[in-house]
Amino acid sequence: MFTKRIASVLVIAALALGAVALPAQAALRHIDGTVVSKNADNHSFRITTQNGNRVRIKVTSNTRFERIAGFGGLHKGLGVEVDAKSTANGLVATQVETRGGGRQWK
Repeated sequence: MFTKRIASVLVIAALALGAVALPAQAALRHIDGTVVSKNADNHSFRITTQNGNRVRIKVTSNTRFERIAGFGGLHKGLGVEVDAKSTANGLVATQVETRGGGRQWK
């Protein structure tokens, strides 16, 4: 009886931890698009996605850049792939890299 009660408490605790961890994992987004503008003052840039949406993405000192010379290497027309976290203040890039040959969507 005591063992069943402990097992039940452990299962409930594991489920509760899983419910807390799930939203953090779901918050990461992968976005492909073309840079349309950059704002150096607030360390952000905007991209147009494949479906035509414009998205603002902020960068931080923790943002990793691959095949791009950092934030300074972003420029209008550059095709990028962005992994970003959804935060209360919008999207924050965890990684930014160039997309196959800098192709643009129209």
